[in-house]
Amino acid sequence: MPTKDNIKARGFFRLQLTEDRDGKSVIVGDSGWRKNQVVDLGFQDYLCKTLAGSAGSKTISHVALGTGTVPAADATSLAGEIMSSTQRKAVTPSIISSKTLQFVAAFASTDSFVSAAVTLQNIGLFNTTTAGTLFSGNTYATSQLNTNQNVNITYQVRFA
Repeated sequence: MPTKDNIKARGFFRLQLTEDRDGKSVIVGDSGWRKNQVVDLGFQDYLCKTLAGSAGSKTISHVALGTGTVPAADATSLAGEIMSSTQRKAVTPSIISSKTLQFVAAFASTDSFVSAAVTLQNIGLFNTTTAGTLFSGNTYATSQLNTNQNVNITYQVRFA
């Protein structure tokens, strides 16, 4: 009897807004763990081509925040992406279990990535600081981000 392996790649993210109060970092907003959508080119360029060692394969290196909607399955960019000189942050990857890859990043208020309060609503993983190809993304309950606040991000890709 043949065996059957089903492999699924699922993404989850958590975004926390913090601000410094009396020298302590205080959480003022938390999305909780949310599922995301791996887009078509995410599967093709980041997973399939990488496993095949094919030209054009991509690796996740940056995260972006935006004010837009859920990325479509064929999306290559993040709707409403915040545009500034530090619009995307480099992520630090780590393997936290045999089937989970984790990326973390932090946007500090001192980065001046927003010049006025903005309502954040979506997030995405990319392969470059600008342009590039979206791997995955999703929306969450909106969060009002003020210029004195930081954004801490944890993003996981889990294989099951």
